[in-house]
Amino acid sequence: MSDFDAIDSLLDAVGPQAELPPCDVRRELRERARLSKAQVARALGVSPSTLSGWESGRDPSGEIRTKYAYLLDGLNAKLATETETETGPETETETAPAAEQPVTSGTAATVTPLSSPDLGQDEDGDDVELLVAPEPCVLCGHPAGQRVAGFAQHLTPADCRPTATGAPAAPPAGQPTAHTSKAPLRTTRPARATERSKGPARHALLETSGPVDLIREAVQGALAEHRGDVDAATAALVKRAIPDAMRLLDETRKGARYDVIAHPWIPDILKKQTARGADQIWEARPKWTRHELPPGRHQVTALDINGAYLSALKTHLPLGQLEHSTGLAHDRRRSGVHLITPPEWEHQAVLPNPIGQRDEPGPLWVTEPTLRLLLRLSGPKHQLCEPPQIHESYTSGATENLLEKFRIALKDARDTAIEQGDTVTLEYVKAMYSKFVSTMGESNYNRELYRPDWMHLIRSQAFANLWLKALKAHDEGLAVVRAMGTDELHVIGDWRRVFAEGRAVTEVKVKDTYTAGTDAAEHEDEGE
Repeated sequence: MSDFDAIDSLLDAVGPQAELPPCDVRRELRERARLSKAQVARALGVSPSTLSGWESGRDPSGEIRTKYAYLLDGLNAKLATETETETGPETETETAPAAEQPVTSGTAATVTPLSSPDLGQDEDGDDVELLVAPEPCVLCGHPAGQRVAGFAQHLTPADCRPTATGAPAAPPAGQPTAHTSKAPLRTTRPARATERSKGPARHALLETSGPVDLIREAVQGALAEHRGDVDAATAALVKRAIPDAMRLLDETRKGARYDVIAHPWIPDILKKQTARGADQIWEARPKWTRHELPPGRHQVTALDINGAYLSALKTHLPLGQLEHSTGLAHDRRRSGVHLITPPEWEHQAVLPNPIGQRDEPGPLWVTEPTLRLLLRLSGPKHQLCEPPQIHESYTSGATENLLEKFRIALKDARDTAIEQGDTVTLEYVKAMYSKFVSTMGESNYNRELYRPDWMHLIRSQAFANLWLKALKAHDEGLAVVRAMGTDELHVIGDWRRVFAEGRAVTEVKVKDTYTAGTDAAEHEDEGE
């Protein structure tokens, strides 16, 4: 066969890609069919987060694209047939979802309380209040009858639909806009294949009954596969920690009110400036050593903070698309990144600067945890600095509990592993949460979640948590000698009366002890 024959054969093997409807139509078809993301994802052999990406702007390729197009065509044909059998307008009005009911301007909507007139908090721990008149949802822009954590939002993901017209705010320059009208659905059903191709085998993690079971059964399966070889099983589990963490996230989000938006629009400040460079966000990583110790020689204890990134999963994460604002005061119901001029720090001799070691003066982009820390330290309780000056922000309505069930599942598995001396599970869990955080930005290792804003916020929360531990030690009379990264705190004094010792995430353990400082009397003798 000649080279050209080989090329012709290759070209013949490449067929046209299956046509897919617009993203909003894909989601609409699924929701009208009353199918959950988990159901559709299982049928296609992917994770719900991957399906979220397809409904938010990404397109699958290859065989999975053909399967997805076949499913959407089938749903469209089935729904079109059902619509034709409707008896009249009254039936359509009675069966239409609440989110599609028109809201007349100036008319108060009737909202049925979920349980009682005072809703209190929902399952995510956020305050919920009913609105007399509907307001635009912070996530999709359509009218919502409830305000959650201070922002108008729909209570269920199914009620949130892509914005059609009248978006609440115009996006910044370069930001993609929503469709102004929904594209017509295809009504021609494709011919059925004589035999459906089998999708990829489902991961063992999907065949379980709860988050803790996911971790336990994965460990049991790895140990069985490697005939009890602990090292081999651990290596295999660590290697697959990223996809397993994503499946655990999907499991813990079942029934939750908020969808995890896996691939939102991201402003340029959150994008890498070069292929191997960094973006413009400053995470305020502590890297501080005290220059002058109290007179005399001291025993210094290096404390190790347990599960720093695991604890940092509890932080205010933006829910919707980041919106640009300038000249506004800080809103604690929102979260994101902020361009600030940090205050002067006059306590460098005894405490690290809350924004870390920064050589260049002037404004910089910081995350929500860093801004909140500075505002806290400038408040009436501490009065350690002036308030930072906020110039502009990219924020969205936020909740502190978005990853809480995910965090608790990992924490419970970690606690049990420590109690039982289970090193396999312990290393597996550690790899899951550490790699989950480190690969949710611009990473080739995790294509299911692209949230560089979340990555920066979680890491900054870990740094802020360490800084607050240093402040606690200082306030309790300990001399802080060093603060590094997320988990290293060196102190002089009786630290056990300040921190609990142990391996739990609320405890610390001793990493090292050493002697530092000089003896004043010996120094005087040497001088003579």
